[in-house]
Amino acid sequence: MREAEPITLLDGNRFVVSDDAGDICSSYHFPSGLFSFDTRFLSTWILSINGERLHPLSVDDLQYFESRFFLAPGEPTHYIDAQLSVIRRRSIAGRFDEDLTVLNHRSEWVELTVRIDIENDFADFSEIGEPVVKKGRISVTTGENQLRISYARESFLRETVITASDPVTVDPGGMTFHPRIAPHSSWTGTLTVDTLMLGGEDRDLRDSLSSRVNRTKAQTLADLDDWIARAPQLTSRSEALNEAYERSVIDLAALRYRGLVSGEYLPAAGLPYYMTLFGRQGIITCLQTLPFLPDLTRPTLRALAAVQGTRLDDFREEEPGKILYQVRYGESSAFDELPHSLSYGAADTTPLFVVLLDEYERWTGDADLVRQLRHVARRALDWIDTYGNLLGDGYVRYEPRNPHHGPVNQCWKESPDGVSFADGRLPGPYRATCELQGYAYDAKMRGARLARLFWGEPEYADRLEREAYDLKQRFNRDFWVEDGEYYALGLDSNGARIDALASNMGHLLWSGIVDEQRAAAVARRLLGPELFSGWGVRTLAAGQARYNPVGYHVGSVWPADNSLIAWGLRRYGFAEEAGRIAVGMFDAARYFNGRLPETFGGYDRARTSFPVRYPSACSPYGGSAGSILLLMRVLLGMEPIGGRLTVDAALPGAVGAIALGGVPGRWGYADVSGRLSSRPPGHRPLVARPQDQNVRGSNPFGRA
Repeated sequence: MREAEPITLLDGNRFVVSDDAGDICSSYHFPSGLFSFDTRFLSTWILSINGERLHPLSVDDLQYFESRFFLAPGEPTHYIDAQLSVIRRRSIAGRFDEDLTVLNHRSEWVELTVRIDIENDFADFSEIGEPVVKKGRISVTTGENQLRISYARESFLRETVITASDPVTVDPGGMTFHPRIAPHSSWTGTLTVDTLMLGGEDRDLRDSLSSRVNRTKAQTLADLDDWIARAPQLTSRSEALNEAYERSVIDLAALRYRGLVSGEYLPAAGLPYYMTLFGRQGIITCLQTLPFLPDLTRPTLRALAAVQGTRLDDFREEEPGKILYQVRYGESSAFDELPHSLSYGAADTTPLFVVLLDEYERWTGDADLVRQLRHVARRALDWIDTYGNLLGDGYVRYEPRNPHHGPVNQCWKESPDGVSFADGRLPGPYRATCELQGYAYDAKMRGARLARLFWGEPEYADRLEREAYDLKQRFNRDFWVEDGEYYALGLDSNGARIDALASNMGHLLWSGIVDEQRAAAVARRLLGPELFSGWGVRTLAAGQARYNPVGYHVGSVWPADNSLIAWGLRRYGFAEEAGRIAVGMFDAARYFNGRLPETFGGYDRARTSFPVRYPSACSPYGGSAGSILLLMRVLLGMEPIGGRLTVDAALPGAVGAIALGGVPGRWGYADVSGRLSSRPPGHRPLVARPQDQNVRGSNPFGRA
């Protein structure tokens, strides 16, 4: 069989992954199928005509939720014209719809057998790529123009219902049409697939909640148009940037999903593996997009606050004050076979929550939410000094409470080999990675600001600032590798430096924990040949024992990682270095049709004239889509100061000029522009002029 290329469509709570002919086969190397809330609802969906599979001619991606496949029977040939062609028009808006159009190019009538083979294994997300052995019962029933596949395990009930618009022969393995098509004419049949999560009285569980997940294609289009209209309008001389920005805004719309409880839009991490709320990825995406699309942040903060840890639960790694790692809805979670119904196996989400809460207020002026979440934020800050401080040495460390499930590393580099010494050895338990300390420092500094300005707790604010100052002093002593002039990846339980040269230290610049006198050395190492590939900063430097340019966390390039590094470089005044990263990302995006994947190969740009794909990277991925937006903020030097938006643009020559119309914030809406220029030292930032309040309206967030 030919090598299949995955084609994806998504609409929040549902997505479909097929090959480039539109077929779904669970044996493919990628996780194909129709999925909703961590359950697969179609594992086989194969079209044939007169028993023959179809060959793809082209694919037209109309929208993220709609596409067309142009097909012909059999393999192509230069010498024989196809007598038939097929168009599959597919939509995932609200439900899965497929129109099958067969065109007869002959001068005579044809009678055809048009067959769709249909199966479903109801695989849980954790079973994808593995042999699926279900503990419940799968049943298949046929009716007039309808095929119903059901799964029942105690109260866990799921159904796939396929309905045909035209008369069709239905059997337990699929549906067969028998069209008779006139010369130079066509026939169209329509199939509709409904995915049901059944509860009492055979009602869909989603229908009884505050948010209906079903919507029409027209509603989906209207929602997308509204989303695009609310995003700032970009004008740029860089075609690569223009394409990447448009693609990123649309992908961020596609990755929104409605939570089953709140009903509000939340950012899913990425397709196909992470179409749910992940604490870390959700927070990072919100930080990246706040200046452009702030509507994601408030519901994300509220959703994470609602499930903050309240007790000790080793199975789920829950601790009082801890912020969620991930939530899943599939069968393995429902029966506690995996701890993912609510999982807390991450050490960075808790300080990052406080960082996001403060950044949100700085941009929006939404003091009410800051006051509402006061106790949540205080419990998160307490976690840093209690359960996060595992050895009592003042550093945030991690060690899984549940050694059988979840990642060994509970920082953003979750893979088992993601944290190592330079010589390749893996450290023992109670690891303290460097970026966790930066997040803790930043959380304390931002928590102090919130306590002083909004919670009426000046003494608490003073205490947090003292603790942050002490952490910064100890950190710069204990993590600095003197003979290499860089920060170690972490400390082991004995206080020995985990001395790998890695991208993590770029997050330290973003957090502000780096000593000013060492910032230049850090910038040199980040942009040096060991770490910087020309496309971006590698996760692990070339020359380290575990370096692999196509290793997930040991040498590949992550756009989200790079956007945070660039943000940190700009904070410490390294605008040129930040610009090099931005240009590398914009250039890379061109080779992915404007859509940066989750990660890509870390090969030197001098070795490859294009970025190398990582074989199983998520695409789209929220942190990668958000990286384009954050990099634009970095280049323009946009910062909220009080109630005003300040701009200090420093654009590389490859970008030239940028203008953003309608940047939202506590000031209402502002127009921002920047161009390549030679700025003298001490150049003062310009305050963007707010637009006429009558044109775009006043502050959309409310003022304190």
